[in-house]
Order: sequence, then C-alpha cells, then structure tokens
Amino acid sequence: MKKIAVILAGCGVYDGAEIHEATFTLYEIAKQGAEYQIFAPDIAQHHVINHLDGSQMNETRNVLVESARIARGQIKDLKHFKTSDFDALIMPGGFGVAKNLSTFAFEGVNCAVHPKLAAIIKQMHAEEKPIGALCISPVVVAKVLENVEITIGQDADTAKAVEEMGAIHKDTSHGEVVVDKINKIVTTPCYMLDASIVQIAEGAKNIVTELLNLVNN
Repeated sequence: MKKIAVILAGCGVYDGAEIHEATFTLYEIAKQGAEYQIFAPDIAQHHVINHLDGSQMNETRNVLVESARIARGQIKDLKHFKTSDFDALIMPGGFGVAKNLSTFAFEGVNCAVHPKLAAIIKQMHAEEKPIGALCISPVVVAKVLENVEITIGQDADTAKAVEEMGAIHKDTSHGEVVVDKINKIVTTPCYMLDASIVQIAEGAKNIVTELLNLVNN
C-alpha cells in the first residue's frame, strides 16, 4: 500500500489548514487505496483569528496541537518526517500555509519557508517522489524548487508572485489539476477560487488521483 505524507498548518482557514481541503484530501487518499500519515510543525501560530468575525484574538496556539484536531490526534511532529517512509507528499491549503509554514502572507516573493518543510520538499523532489499542493500551498513549492509548473487558480497578484519566484503559472478553474510531469508536482486551486464544498471535494479527488498516478508510474 502506498504511503502519503500530509502536512497541515493548523486548524481553520484564516490561521491554519483549510479544514474542507484537508478532510477531503485524507478521504480521497484512503478511498483510492493508499494510506496517510499527518504531520505538522511544533511551532506557535503567527496569530489566532476569530473565524466568526475575522478579528485577531489575544491568545496563542500551537500549529501541531491545532492540526491534531483535524488528525483526530493521529499526527506527528514534522521534525520526525523521513522521506524514506513515504511515496508522496501533499499539502492542503489555508492561510496557515502562508502564515505558519511560510511568511508569504507578509513578505510575498521574498518570503521564507519553514526550514524543515523546505528540506523535506527538496529531498522528496531529489528522490523523484511526487508532491501535491492545494489552494495557496503551491507558493511554498514555487519558493523552494526551481522552474516548477503550478496553479493557484486565477488570482493575478499571486500568480505574478510565483512567476517572480521562477515558477510557471497556469490559470485553472474548479477541479482542474496542473501536472508537472518533469518535476512530479501536482497542484489545484480549491478555495483560491470562489468554490463550493462540492467543488472542493472534486478538486481533492482529482489531485489525489493524479498524485497516485505519478506514484504508480
């Protein structure tokens, strides 16, 4: 059975992992006959957002602890990730990717990526193991790797940023997946578009299908 590593950025679209994207990704991995292990870094969130009104809350939360909500406790610290244990890697989106796993939300093209995550992406790529990224997560791949072909949907500013990082961007609509066969990168826009939960499920299904196609071929 193929093993897929899933990296989360917290819990909740505004300050962590996007829950619908994460859940449907996990569902599709299992439904399509593979197994997953969830990881997150043991670090403080950049900030905590009230998901009811969008205001910033005067409290602190931990990315690993919050991600454990989605993982139902079945999660490991990112520092224990070993590329030799997995056939592929996939990252759901959510603002946590741009705030906790990287600084893209604040520094754009000049952002930094969490050092362990950057090392993992580079090593998976060096071992020719497929990498999947949903929603805003492709910006992390674009920052870490060179000359990758990705999509973040149709947002002009974000597309311009990833192209300035050296990536090739392709506009996409709901459920579409860009497959960079040379670099074994698969990306799909999900909530980077104004999407319904049904469209998110379709995007997750399609990207996991393409990820496993690369693993098996």
